[in-house]
Amino acid sequence: MDGAGAGWSSERVIDACAARGYGGIVFWRREIGSRAVEIGNRVRAAGMQVAGLCRTPYLVGRDAPRDEADLCASIDMAADLGAQVLTIVTGGTEPGTKGVIETQKRLAERLAVAAPLAAAAGVSLALEPLNPMFGGNRTCIFTVADALAAADAAHAPNVGIAVDVYHVWWDRTLAQSLAAERGRVLGYHLCDWLENTRHMLLDRGMMGDGVADLRAIRRAVEDGAGYAGLCEVEVFSAEDWWKRDPAEVLDVIVDRFRRYC
Repeated sequence: MDGAGAGWSSERVIDACAARGYGGIVFWRREIGSRAVEIGNRVRAAGMQVAGLCRTPYLVGRDAPRDEADLCASIDMAADLGAQVLTIVTGGTEPGTKGVIETQKRLAERLAVAAPLAAAAGVSLALEPLNPMFGGNRTCIFTVADALAAADAAHAPNVGIAVDVYHVWWDRTLAQSLAAERGRVLGYHLCDWLENTRHMLLDRGMMGDGVADLRAIRRAVEDGAGYAGLCEVEVFSAEDWWKRDPAEVLDVIVDRFRRYC
């Protein structure tokens, strides 16, 4: 995020992750600039993979661009990085509409445009459902079932879903929904839900600090849905983890993953 986070260059992050035996890295577009090919090559030279890129522009909602230029730029960046997966945060409700049904229909229409563009570049698209508290301005899909329905409506084999603990930990239908459509999970994001969350966007917990049943969610993702990719740690934490030395954070991630995930 602008003005927050590790403060390290991409090169330093890559080297530090490789030194700790990480299998891969997911980047945010703002980190890459015009150096996608260079950064992707450095990751692979360090013995890791670029597991994904976050994210496309919003596809729906008030802040969604009305042309395809930014969408195409995000797809091209993923391809240049060598990332097979590009995450989609859908955007909120369409202006002039109520509820989410109409917006979800428009989402399917725009996915049908985006999917072949991504497929031509060798990129898959992962729809990420968000916690309902982000409804309205950031998302129109809230559960794995919502995301799978939207992916199905696109009728494209390169559209799947991303499962983020922060957004789905509360969903009692999660395991059932994932098992119903094996092979659709393209990304799995780890963190924890703090019992007393202070900021809905920037106060995620490190694994083991919260109330999410991390092992049960991982079983549902891997055993139930057949996901065999990397586990991605994504902790937005403006008042805690982002204030710590990044080397400490990377070490803690390794320890917490082994103990709690």
